[in-house]
Amino acid sequence: MSLKQKLQSDLIQSMRDRDELRSGTIRMVLTAIKNEEVSGKEARVLSDAEVTTVLSREAKKRHEAAEAFEQAGAKDRAGIEKAEGGIIATYLPSRLSESEIRELVTSAISECGAKRMTELGLVMKVLKPKIFGRANTAAVVDLVNKELSNE
Repeated sequence: MSLKQKLQSDLIQSMRDRDELRSGTIRMVLTAIKNEEVSGKEARVLSDAEVTTVLSREAKKRHEAAEAFEQAGAKDRAGIEKAEGGIIATYLPSRLSESEIRELVTSAISECGAKRMTELGLVMKVLKPKIFGRANTAAVVDLVNKELSNE
């Protein structure tokens, strides 16, 4: 079952359970996925990796909105945004711990035989599929830079 099919199935179940927050959040995510599918010259079906990208983007929007509402003093609205973000997070791959990221970086550097900062692209080419949706890419790039500058 694809990730999109799982979302559609969970939408039906949340409607049966009369869980308005969950069903509203899933509807919002499915709308974002549909908009992504029809954008461009011709309609297409998104792969699970592309759906994960859309989910990550939507989760980030919820996180930023929650922070903005908290700063504005709208704690009830911030709570709703956080709850929506939590629901979206259940469909995202589990996040990697810092030690797991360090381990992946070390193994990727040794696999590529990278020694200089100019070989960052080679290391990231190996790392990208392993960290996709599971770690902040900018933070991983910083870590790779530190590792390559130490060698």
